[in-house]
Amino acid sequence: MANPWFESVAVAKRRARKVLPRSVYGALIAGSERGATLDDNTAAFDEIRLAPVTVGQPSERVMDTQVMGQPMSMPVLISPTGVQAVHPDGEVAVARAAAARGVVMGLSSFASKPIEEVVEANPQTLFQVYWAGDRDSIVERLDRAKQAGAVGLILTADWSFSHSRDWGSPDIPQQVDVKAVLKHLPESFTKVEWLLRWARAGGKPPSLEVPNFATAGSPSPGFFEAYGTWMGTPAPSWDDVAWLCDQWDGPVMVKGVMRVDEARRAVDAGAAAISVSNHGGNNLDGSPAPIRVLPLIADAVGEQVEVVMDGGIRRGSDVVKALALGARAVMIGRAYLWGLAVNGQGGVENVLDVLRMGIESTMMGMGRSQIAELSPDDLFLPPDFTPPDWP
Repeated sequence: MANPWFESVAVAKRRARKVLPRSVYGALIAGSERGATLDDNTAAFDEIRLAPVTVGQPSERVMDTQVMGQPMSMPVLISPTGVQAVHPDGEVAVARAAAARGVVMGLSSFASKPIEEVVEANPQTLFQVYWAGDRDSIVERLDRAKQAGAVGLILTADWSFSHSRDWGSPDIPQQVDVKAVLKHLPESFTKVEWLLRWARAGGKPPSLEVPNFATAGSPSPGFFEAYGTWMGTPAPSWDDVAWLCDQWDGPVMVKGVMRVDEARRAVDAGAAAISVSNHGGNNLDGSPAPIRVLPLIADAVGEQVEVVMDGGIRRGSDVVKALALGARAVMIGRAYLWGLAVNGQGGVENVLDVLRMGIESTMMGMGRSQIAELSPDDLFLPPDFTPPDWP
């Protein structure tokens, strides 16, 4: 690649589509059913207008913050996403990039790299867990994460196991064996750059094992084996969430909160943070974008718990809009995966740099020198932007 730098997340997305085999790229897009929520996650930001200041703009912008006790150079966290085999270095490359840019790393239970390697690359790692299996197996995973050095826990609760997509779901094999390789060879054969990366990394095809889901004495399960365990486990109650917070004995984020009443329940259960999120449009299709309900949740519990937002962040101005509506920080998912696909660690750093520059230029244009100064007064919102009478 002559010039790996890209100037926006949109450019990274286009380049990722050129680099990745069709089914791999399709897995990154994901979404559920009609894709109404997937589309709204980004479209909602376009409805928000900024109030510009043209004279007397501050000469410096300060954007460092802290989430779950972790200092960060800017209000952006890496959201945990599973099996980042779009690049041979996967989650380790993402963790190194996050460390290089001073932001916190979220690591999925469904990651392709073991937590020990990821924490070594970035000591500011939050381990993400699903309510999957019995309590003993969950505790084993938590103990391993503690021993590895994870500094916080993320419980992801926003998933309803929808398997339908109007545009068709990507063909993901149960395991990457000879049969799977031969089946996907035609779509991969034209992606020379992607194939060469894996050849240089030892010639092995991407693994669909999830080592952080394994319990003591058991081999790493495959993605779909672990997914089946998760699907077969009854959803947690708020008592279960409180139990999990007690087991971790450290800061816990509850991810997937989209209602004011559930935000209050998360506080009562002992959460240190909540993420206003709909799992990137992969959960209940027809639910609103997180940015639409963020102000209600931040107003209700923002003084009791740290509120972050996850969903639809594509540029620095999106981050600023979320902060102005009450978020302490945002989490990004697809954006950094596209960067990873394009240029590994450097691509993720590129995405973080694009967001940082966007945050800074937006703050300058709005006459704000610190992110703590941002408020709804800096925005123009349409009258019906936030759902009325939201629960």
